[in-house]
Amino acid sequence: MNTYIKTTEGGLKVEVIGRAVCLDGKPEASALVDLNAHPNREAILRAVPKATHMAGRIPLTHSEAGLASSALYRVKNELDPSPRAIDERLRQSIIERSRAEGIE
Repeated sequence: MNTYIKTTEGGLKVEVIGRAVCLDGKPEASALVDLNAHPNREAILRAVPKATHMAGRIPLTHSEAGLASSALYRVKNELDPSPRAIDERLRQSIIERSRAEGIE
């Protein structure tokens, strides 16, 4: 299930597809970053004053971030019992744990 978030000034669609926020159908981020925790906060706010979150390189307003966050949460909590889906969830969990531990 795809969830439309917005269209960029350049005409590219921002959507949540599967477990990722996508730009023009290509995965950009699997999680949102609060702008207060972003290292380039000031530069982002100069360019997009209403931004509150980032999804990879995509700035999102509060309402857009809410849509994206809800869609990511729904997808994360859906349970597909197929072996392929279980393998994918396990793979994603290993990747997330490795990143949290600083291993990439």
